Amino acid sequence: MAADVVHVVDDDAAMRDSLAFLLDTAGFQVVLYEDGTRLLDALAGAGTGCILTDIRMPEIDGLELLRRLRAAGHTLPVVMMTGHGDVPLAVEAMKLGACDFIEKPFDDEVLLQALHSALRRADPAEPADPALQAFLRRVATLSERERQVLHHLVGGGTSKEIGRALAISPRTVEIYRAKLMAKTQAGSLQELVRWAVLAGLA
Repeated sequence: MAADVVHVVDDDAAMRDSLAFLLDTAGFQVVLYEDGTRLLDALAGAGTGCILTDIRMPEIDGLELLRRLRAAGHTLPVVMMTGHGDVPLAVEAMKLGACDFIEKPFDDEVLLQALHSALRRADPAEPADPALQAFLRRVATLSERERQVLHHLVGGGTSKEIGRALAISPRTVEIYRAKLMAKTQAGSLQELVRWAVLAGLA
């Protein structure tokens, strides 16, 4: 069986080399691009596999690349790599059609899992992700106020901003946040946001 193709787009040469080594070792066929323009040119024909792209790049950033891919009719699954604090950007990317995002620096296994999941999603015969179904069941246990805090967190709101919006103190927001993190079993805010967006809650 042919290896799955991963198109890697990153303007950082060291990052490209590191990803190429990791993905090649994991059995993927890797194609590297230093910018989005080269990827778009290469995919002028029908492409296969999935795309792994950085979100912050000069000229065409990850969001613009995603817009252009979709405008050109490309439906390849896209996984975004983000820097710390890019959660609102990542949420926007997923609303544009990216299927996942991972925050740098990431664990190798997290990246490989995201890519396998993205490639499965490209297969229409693939059943719904059981981990996502489990997350939705946990979200169903949240109180109304916890759901409101979740909604604002996914929107990129800080504790102060959420407190103002809900007319509660930032400290109270943090208490609700801790409760909903425990109930949803999210290991970090990024993981919580990622699952919420995948579940269509954002």
